[in-house]
Amino acid sequence: MENFTSTYGNSAADAAPQERASFIRRTYLHLAGAILAFVGLEYLIFSSGFAETIAAAMVGTRFSWFIVLALFMGVSYIANKWANSQTSKATQYFGLALSVFSYAILFVPLLFIAAYYGGGGETIVKAGIITLGLFAGLTAVVFITRKDFSFLGSILTIGGFLALAFIGASLLFGFSLGSLFAFLMVGFAATAILYDTSNVLHKYHPSQHVAASLALFASVALLFWYILSIFSSSDD
Repeated sequence: MENFTSTYGNSAADAAPQERASFIRRTYLHLAGAILAFVGLEYLIFSSGFAETIAAAMVGTRFSWFIVLALFMGVSYIANKWANSQTSKATQYFGLALSVFSYAILFVPLLFIAAYYGGGGETIVKAGIITLGLFAGLTAVVFITRKDFSFLGSILTIGGFLALAFIGASLLFGFSLGSLFAFLMVGFAATAILYDTSNVLHKYHPSQHVAASLALFASVALLFWYILSIFSSSDD
């Protein structure tokens, strides 16, 4: 993760109060829409009966999961590039939609395991509530203090590379990362939320609400992934 710099010029922090408030409102409305779309896609996948087939295909071997993650990273790169497009609003929305869809597919194996082997729907709901609660708390910290957390960018970049290295090694050599790694990644995701929320206040241009909502959605999804992983493993 790189230190964020708006490519559009002046940030929302320098905009008129009404324009800044409009940008923040649109960002969080788009985030809410992305989360609802994610939930809707998961409902369609599981209610259609294809969840088990998709999960089996994705995690049949550790190398198939490695391929899935590699494809996901590639798709995420494209989605982020589209969401940050300066030329077309339609392209920005295509980027957000592509990201939500790719996350919905990526989550199928974890949600399937949680639903049928890790405590059932109650575990998923519990993880979701805690995720949203933590997100609300972290968001409140940034909005109340108005602190610029952009200094966290370099920390997240280093932490992200380390996390990817450990995940890659676990897939290649077949060892489990364990609960400690999951707890550390919860901390990483929480830090990313602070960073992304700070960017909403201090870095993004008022016209970048789609890109801002995508960044927040990705961090919330990461937080939910590892909280759900912790709860699923504790119910084994």
